[in-house]
Amino acid sequence: MDATIKPIRPNKQLESRPAELDPAEFLAAAVRADQPRPARAEAEQAVKTLLAYIGENPHREGLLDTPRRVVEAFDELYQGYHQCPAEVLDRTFGETAGYDDFVLVRDIEFTSQCEHHMMPFYGKAHIAYTPVERVVGLSKLARLTDIFARRLQTQEHLTAQIAAAIDEILKPRGVAVLIEAEHTCMSVRGVAKHGASTFTSRYTGMFRDNPAEQARFLSMVRGLQR
Repeated sequence: MDATIKPIRPNKQLESRPAELDPAEFLAAAVRADQPRPARAEAEQAVKTLLAYIGENPHREGLLDTPRRVVEAFDELYQGYHQCPAEVLDRTFGETAGYDDFVLVRDIEFTSQCEHHMMPFYGKAHIAYTPVERVVGLSKLARLTDIFARRLQTQEHLTAQIAAAIDEILKPRGVAVLIEAEHTCMSVRGVAKHGASTFTSRYTGMFRDNPAEQARFLSMVRGLQR
């Protein structure tokens, strides 16, 4: 008797497209200036509570200044909540001499924080876009990556946010984003698989619709490396 193989999900779900990102995620700062926030003293007290929870004595000499240091580190690590992605890409340049191929910035190093465990993940972003008449300063793509990376993230969401911001603000003919990263929530805890890399990608416009352009992008990212 022949076995019948059934799909795990209904065909309707298989054909559905992922939901688009809310433009509010990448057109403005994530935190409004008037948004209520705990006082710094409350944040430092929360750190003391966590120190006591793990079995430490928050009042011993080596830990007396730790709550202040942790809060200051948070201000630095999560500064992306207070920065506006749209402002980074706002200034463009028109002197391109008719340039009509894509622009690739490769090996943009970043560090972010996993939103599930609040542990670092780090790696490189590779970003390409095909401009229409005007281009953006190359350092702006690195700054855009840092803004989104300096928030609690998943790698998938980070990839989608970078691509969506460039697509919406610059309105190029296409965007390609490839991110490779190691997650310490997987490498130093849990399964503890040090060195395992995670790859995510997002394509819009000509990169999404033309497999040859995807292949050329990946070839340029990989072909000249190491």
